[in-house]
Amino acid sequence: MVVKRRYDSSRRQEQARQTRRAILEAAGRLFVDPGYAATPLTAVAVEAGVAVQTLYAVFGSKRQLLSQLVDVTLAGDDEPVALPDRPFVAEIRALADPRAKLARYAQHLTEVNARQAQVMLALAGAATADPDAAEIWRKNIDDRRRGMAMFAAELVGTGGLRPDLDVEQVADILWLAQDVRNFDWLVRQRGWRLEQYQRWYVDTVSGALLVSTD
Repeated sequence: MVVKRRYDSSRRQEQARQTRRAILEAAGRLFVDPGYAATPLTAVAVEAGVAVQTLYAVFGSKRQLLSQLVDVTLAGDDEPVALPDRPFVAEIRALADPRAKLARYAQHLTEVNARQAQVMLALAGAATADPDAAEIWRKNIDDRRRGMAMFAAELVGTGGLRPDLDVEQVADILWLAQDVRNFDWLVRQRGWRLEQYQRWYVDTVSGALLVSTD
């Protein structure tokens, strides 16, 4: 009698996750240096220790690899959880004070920028010459603007904001303040500590949006 070995799907799934993670990490290094345009998928495969056919099977194309790299570095994980359902969003909504909401968002923003600044700056550079990178960069900008529109509505609903600002203007200010290039200049180039950057964000945005209590 032939005994069939039971198929271990959980082990296979974990191996697939590890392969995917290795490819994303390799792409994250190489798309930063030497850069997206200068990095063929064969180089990513070698860096990740996988066959290039495996890379194509997982991601399909260089553009899709870049797109998913941006998504994962932004979220910090590869879980299919939408932004509005992330725990930090619920924590912000639970706070009653607008400055406290900004402080909680500043904590999240600092963590994200510390993780993704190099990848995003590499994407911005690639977008100047590569149409696929430009499309992904534009999508990221638009997604961030929509996210800040949600945050603006949350702040306006909380109260305490300057009466001369409408929701769109509040969203524009939030969108400008969270730009990764601010983090790059202050932290990566000027050497600010993360807590200094976080405090700068809260003080700057509070000063621009909130009614003065002086």
